[in-house]
Amino acid sequence: MLWATAGVATLGFLIALEYAARRYGLPGPITNQAREVIFAPGSGPLLYAGLALTMVVLTWRQRLLSAGAAIGIDLVFWLVRWAVGAEMNFGNGALWVVLGWAVIAVTRRTGRERVLLLKGVGLGLLLVAGHKTGDTWLLITSKTRRAVLDQYVATADHALGDPSWLVGRIVDATGPIGAGVLHLVYGQLPLAAALVGLYQLRRVAVERGFPDHHLVRTFLVIGLLGPAIYMVFPVVGPVFAYGADGGHWATADLWPDTLPSIGTPQPMPFDEITPRNCMPSLHTAWATTLFVHSRKGSRAMRFAGAFWLVGTVCATLGFGYHYGADVVAGVVFALTIEAAMRSFARGWDRSGIQLVAYGAMVFTVLLVSYRYLPQEMADRPWLFGPLLVLAMISVVTGYVRTTRRWDPKAAPARQPEPQTAEPQPGLV
Repeated sequence: MLWATAGVATLGFLIALEYAARRYGLPGPITNQAREVIFAPGSGPLLYAGLALTMVVLTWRQRLLSAGAAIGIDLVFWLVRWAVGAEMNFGNGALWVVLGWAVIAVTRRTGRERVLLLKGVGLGLLLVAGHKTGDTWLLITSKTRRAVLDQYVATADHALGDPSWLVGRIVDATGPIGAGVLHLVYGQLPLAAALVGLYQLRRVAVERGFPDHHLVRTFLVIGLLGPAIYMVFPVVGPVFAYGADGGHWATADLWPDTLPSIGTPQPMPFDEITPRNCMPSLHTAWATTLFVHSRKGSRAMRFAGAFWLVGTVCATLGFGYHYGADVVAGVVFALTIEAAMRSFARGWDRSGIQLVAYGAMVFTVLLVSYRYLPQEMADRPWLFGPLLVLAMISVVTGYVRTTRRWDPKAAPARQPEPQTAEPQPGLV
């Protein structure tokens, strides 16, 4: 019943978003995903990642057959497209195999086996749908939010020492090698998350059930809810508002060499193409969640999780995609969503409600402060800079302390009771 309710709610959300996109003459997430059954997909690796998530419920023999079928179908599509001169890409085979398992689940499976297979199919399709939903959200933000609030965030960012300008100059100084590494980390964040998610779900086929909580669930919820904040707080980022990428819409070509002199912040008009996808930094939110879930993996996984978090933060700032204020809000947003998902999985109690409510309150206070107190924050960096960092740390500390109490504690091994030697006859 719970999964059915979640499925209906997700479908209703996708239909509403499809309708909203159609009002602006844009295809919605349902249309974009449906066209990939036949036409060239926008992202082949994403479709194969969805297939990989579906395969966690399959046996090894079924996984090999699924992978072979997906590759074979893609080869046929590739040959046909090459023959007719159509756009070339791959991934249709992966989508066909996932849909095929959905048909098998409905027509050839019953009971628990059907439910498990449908969960696997739903997880794979949700990964793709979440990406399409994010793309649609971004298009809607660029069409509906003509004015952006970059001047407010850039002014408030003075309290943190303008980290985007600082890290941007450092990245420039490292040359193509440093920028190339950061581009790799930034672009392959979904791949890193898929690897951690597959590690967490590696025993689903054996245990015939999903764990109560895993990384993919939080990733999807962050991707679905985060863009809604963009509608409330539209920001394009320093490389667009104050850099060359903004073209004639930019205030000036200042980033990352010169700090802008803003005066009284006000909304600034911008184009209808650039997504307003800065506040909060969802890349930081996803990397934070990846870091949290990697803590229970191997040493290599823990190192990779920390590396991806640090690299992602450096990339978001160093490439001018985000302000420091976006990163602080992204960490708070991620831990609040993660706490809510864990509370939902284990059952809500007082500690879970308090943690989620506190995280939501801090996140709201951050947004309100950026919008209505930016000049005060810039004038008193010695006060507001530490306050911003302490607010973020308080959420981190609250999350760590609360979730440690939730984790089951290993019971100490029971020691055998000492044996009392019985007196032997003739020795008394």
